[in-house]
Amino acid sequence: MSHAFQRLVPAAFSLNEAGVPVSSLTGDIYYSGSVPLRQAHEVFITGNGLPGRWRGRQQFTVLETGFGLGHNFLALWQAWRQDPERCGRLHFVSIEGHPFTQSDLATLLARLNGPERELGKRLAAAWPPLIPGIHRLTFDDGNVTLTLAFGEAERMIRQLDLGFDACFLDGFSPRLNPDMWTPAIFRQLARLARQGATLATWCSAGHVRRGLHDAGFLTQRHSGFEGKRHRITGQIRDNMGQTVQHAKPTSVLVVGSGFAGASIAHTLARYGHQVTVVDPALRAGPAGTHCGHRMAALVPSLSRDDDQRSRLSRTGVALALKQWQTLPAAARPVRCGALQPVPASQQQAWQDALATLGFPSDWVRWANADEAGHLTGHTDAGPGLWFAQGHVVLPEALLQHLLNHPGIRTVATTVGRLEQLAAGQWRAMDAGGTECGRGQQLVLAAGALTQRLLGDLIGAPLPRRLQTLHAIAGQLSYFSAAPQLAPRSIVSAKGLCFPRWGDELIAGSTYVKNATLSIITGKGHRIVRENAADLLQTSPAQLGSEPALTDGWAGWRAAVQDRLPVIGPVSGLQGCWLTCGLGSRGLTWSGLSAALLAARLNNEPMPLERELIRKVAPGS
Repeated sequence: MSHAFQRLVPAAFSLNEAGVPVSSLTGDIYYSGSVPLRQAHEVFITGNGLPGRWRGRQQFTVLETGFGLGHNFLALWQAWRQDPERCGRLHFVSIEGHPFTQSDLATLLARLNGPERELGKRLAAAWPPLIPGIHRLTFDDGNVTLTLAFGEAERMIRQLDLGFDACFLDGFSPRLNPDMWTPAIFRQLARLARQGATLATWCSAGHVRRGLHDAGFLTQRHSGFEGKRHRITGQIRDNMGQTVQHAKPTSVLVVGSGFAGASIAHTLARYGHQVTVVDPALRAGPAGTHCGHRMAALVPSLSRDDDQRSRLSRTGVALALKQWQTLPAAARPVRCGALQPVPASQQQAWQDALATLGFPSDWVRWANADEAGHLTGHTDAGPGLWFAQGHVVLPEALLQHLLNHPGIRTVATTVGRLEQLAAGQWRAMDAGGTECGRGQQLVLAAGALTQRLLGDLIGAPLPRRLQTLHAIAGQLSYFSAAPQLAPRSIVSAKGLCFPRWGDELIAGSTYVKNATLSIITGKGHRIVRENAADLLQTSPAQLGSEPALTDGWAGWRAAVQDRLPVIGPVSGLQGCWLTCGLGSRGLTWSGLSAALLAARLNNEPMPLERELIRKVAPGS
């Protein structure tokens, strides 16, 4: 098991004589009814000078220790909605070591009255799977974001990358849950605080006041709430705190119109940035090189030790699904589930790993042969991992709608070179030396071409990870002779099969290194047919004759040695960003790239752990 893995233990509770939920883990109570909402307003909202402090602000960020049942978030969300002078965007980031299951959360929040009850229903409906890490939820057309950090408090607060304006210290009692009130936690609060940041808590214990003071907060005691003698408010010292940076819409030049380039362009355009996308493949239409690419898979990766690739993958899938939910129906991912058959020699090891990981069964579970047959529609399907959240995507429709935004301009030409201008802008020149686009920010999402473009810019050795970037050709095959063999879900192992598309079975894919062209070949069709037959437990002959050379799609992948994406700013080149090395998980890493770049450009909380952000960075 990875050294970073910590199994997530859900909240457990019982109801005391008064019907109040009590934590079975710590013995402390979860307030219910109107009490927690009144506490949220008196102790946390008023204690942090809200709503006044967010008025006139483009955005405002609140950090909370201890999400519990989410009463503080619901009260703050409602206060924001009621304030006509509210900030443009409200960000709420909360750490929770023992989150409730979705059903328990819904049951307990149903006890609320008034508008918070309806908001509680929306919160419960959007509640993420109970898996360690950071989860991002959005509400009210994306103007309210809830970032949940599931895991042990001291570990997760170190993983946060943000600047907060106000802090709600609301863990269980220091006597019953001391790990939420340590000097290490308080030092991390000081790291994350912006200049002028405030905090508030119902707790007035002496060691808490001293710990906050030592970390850099000036505190004051006030009359307590509901029988408590005192509560605390505080503010970061004047000479401490992150500089407050106000994000402004800017111009962005994106080189590359594939999944990554289009996803980034669409996300930034929705934030108000003006985006220019340059790619010669756009001559064929918005789908570019994906013209004829009928289906792609959006499925998380999983390793038995929950390695960094697995953690990155599930975050990427979740972010992509959220980003694309607002697209027209034809472009949205379609849930169908995905089966990953497992060879007999590895089945016990995988079942043991699932038991250790403890991930919820509605996210991943073991499917025996009978279950696998029922789920996929193939009675001979072998046992394996079942991902209920597996989705298929129609690439042509997705790309068409991602680039169809008034804030996006597309240019169908080849970038010959890039220039950084003295005015802090980037300019792209075509092969003839004519300018074809410019922007204050530059995003290189050009696959293997990124090496040449960046190398010409820096005139020095490329960033370490980019030096191993290499192109891999591959193809999908479309079998029209055996559509009845198509599964109901994605089936993937060595190769993959998609759910039925019209009168075709779509299968893939090949991996051809050192290729000079990426084209459909007869050899590729034969490889795909053999792999598909293995997955479907049938003979290649049952798939019919070899498809014609027009019955498929061929494209390029670009990957680096560690098989992780390369995402992040280029050291020494102000305003230059990379997103490449996406390999065979272009959809997954595209959603991640877009979310990371948008959060950084807009000074918002990052939707990924710091150690994972460093892992995908280009390097020096």
